[in-house]
Amino acid sequence: MRIAPHILHVAQPVEGGVARVVTDLAAAQLAAGLRVTVACPRGGTLAYDVRALGCRVVRWDATRSPGFRLPGEVRRLSQLVRNVRPDLVHAHSAKAGLAARLAVRGTLPTVFQPHAWSFEAADGSVARLALAWERFGTRWAKRVLCVSEAERRTGYRAGISARWHVVPNGVDTDRFRPEGDSARSGPGPLVVCVGRLCRQKGQDVLLRAWPEVERQVAGARLVLVGDGPDHGRLRASAPASVRFAGGTPDVAVWYRAADVVVLPSRWEGMALAPLEAMACGRPVVVTDVDGAAESLPPALRPDCLVPAEDPGALARALTALLRDEPLRTALGAQGRAHVLHAHDLRQTTDAVTDVYRELLGLTTAQISGSDEGRKCSAT
Repeated sequence: MRIAPHILHVAQPVEGGVARVVTDLAAAQLAAGLRVTVACPRGGTLAYDVRALGCRVVRWDATRSPGFRLPGEVRRLSQLVRNVRPDLVHAHSAKAGLAARLAVRGTLPTVFQPHAWSFEAADGSVARLALAWERFGTRWAKRVLCVSEAERRTGYRAGISARWHVVPNGVDTDRFRPEGDSARSGPGPLVVCVGRLCRQKGQDVLLRAWPEVERQVAGARLVLVGDGPDHGRLRASAPASVRFAGGTPDVAVWYRAADVVVLPSRWEGMALAPLEAMACGRPVVVTDVDGAAESLPPALRPDCLVPAEDPGALARALTALLRDEPLRTALGAQGRAHVLHAHDLRQTTDAVTDVYRELLGLTTAQISGSDEGRKCSAT
């Protein structure tokens, strides 16, 4: 009986958008008959979520940032690859991409998915080192898989000579829909920001913009959903009208509770939160960074796209939407239709599987595998 192709996903971080993408891919690939293993550190949500799918999980101890532990992390991953014996390795985000490419060095088909470039997250010598590595390490990736054309252009303009493929992010439009439970409580217009509390997501810019929104819109409230390293600093600078809701397994209830969703990122590949919010029929304000404009339908950009790190522009956009309910309703409906058309999760997972098929030289029927490949054991 024919054995289905075996895919090894290597991931660090283990929570947030990257974990969601890996979980969604694993679910779709298992359903398609592939064998799937996920290598990741302990903690976060990733290992628990993919185990619940019936997917094999192997522990790979690795910190989020490069440092003196990197040689040991690479050695452990090399041994893990020898033990797992995958047909293809798919590495997610900067740290896993660094370790996996060093561990495999082109001996297996390797897909690297940046989920936003590492050199955008750093300054000075650290940024230069990150860029130098990406230029060098691309030789060990059969494909660099970008989530937006803007992310690809950023890499290309930075001198990364890769074999590119662009697959926009997608979301589960059955899970993220206008109908369903809501976390809304209390009166007053509600703005919701969903994301890791860190410099990338720009919640500090949002808090600088918020006093002006409060002055212009009576009773306006802001909820930050998520956790992260900047939690303490952000809470210390937040006014009383801002609630910190922490992490939650069901962010859809917060999207449905919102009058407006906002994500004021400093950099992104293509964030999931705006797509999820639009799938729930909510207008979303985002900053004009890589992938953001591509995630919005053209009709939403005049009202929903603002410059990065500009509290004044952010306050004006939020105020205008909070004051105009018919506009919010219209934008929400257009956003939902756009996600259904261009960012449905099934389109994304099918496109990624097509990349695997091309690299492995298989037909659609062959990559569907046999009955033996339809289950993965948990370890």
